[in-house]
Amino acid sequence: MTGATGFLGREIVRALAGDGWRIRILARRDPITPAWRHIAIEVVPGDLADETALSDLCRGADLVVHNAGVVKAPSRAAFDRVNVEGARKVAEAAHAAPHVILVSSLTAREPGLSHYSASKRGGEIAMRVLLGDRLTVARPCAIYGPGDRELLAVFQAADRLPVLPILNAMGRITMIHVEDAARQVAALASHSPSGLTVALSDSHLEGYSWRDLMAHAAAACGTAPRFVRIPRALIQAIGVTNDFTALLGQVPMLTSAKARELLHPDWAILPIEQAIATTPPLYDLRRGFAHTVSWYRETGWMKQ
Repeated sequence: MTGATGFLGREIVRALAGDGWRIRILARRDPITPAWRHIAIEVVPGDLADETALSDLCRGADLVVHNAGVVKAPSRAAFDRVNVEGARKVAEAAHAAPHVILVSSLTAREPGLSHYSASKRGGEIAMRVLLGDRLTVARPCAIYGPGDRELLAVFQAADRLPVLPILNAMGRITMIHVEDAARQVAALASHSPSGLTVALSDSHLEGYSWRDLMAHAAAACGTAPRFVRIPRALIQAIGVTNDFTALLGQVPMLTSAKARELLHPDWAILPIEQAIATTPPLYDLRRGFAHTVSWYRETGWMKQ
């Protein structure tokens, strides 16, 4: 497995180990995490640029899970270097593996929105060309849960501010708790490969409105703020402004490309996109957000 030490990767390792898999991971250094205390893991030192390490990683494997990737980068070339070329190198190394799972992104469905979404689609294509029907593509929607830093600011705002923004009054966004995403990836390993691309989500396939998201975040924090709609033009302007910050070497999360993803009208999932019967989710948004906020408070990421 690649990308094992990241936010989602740590949980995928736990889910696979729970299903009885013996785990071998690619990592720059020997990982130390309490979540893996009782899991025997073989570590192959290296990264996606190390073809020898990738070969050692994949040798004799019954399953290869490629989860490594970048979500922030200063340019399309930087995204492609990891998300496309890295995926191609993993596919080359996994040429003898009977089953390969690529953890992509639901944004790959709309490659014209951003460099990120284009690179994730590019990674899917690169691996499909080399692996054919031995490749299963998993496209998780927006992932949240304990350990997530990207949505932390949303919960901090819900905890402190009297007014919360509604970024897209008409948009729908699908969500999944990190444990459920990992369990669904692990469940795909039990299916014979058939060249499918499968979307991962909680049971709310039609998605949530931004008001729903903010209301659930506030409820998890025990607050009752008011909501205000943020003009589309303002979000786009912030994204463009942050693009210039990226030129200075800092890569903020809300770039103009990310703004286009956030303002996309519909990230709902069609039943056909879940062609394989995935593992039923443990968390709906109410329970999942409450679990996440509880973890943030226990670990000191948010005030008690």
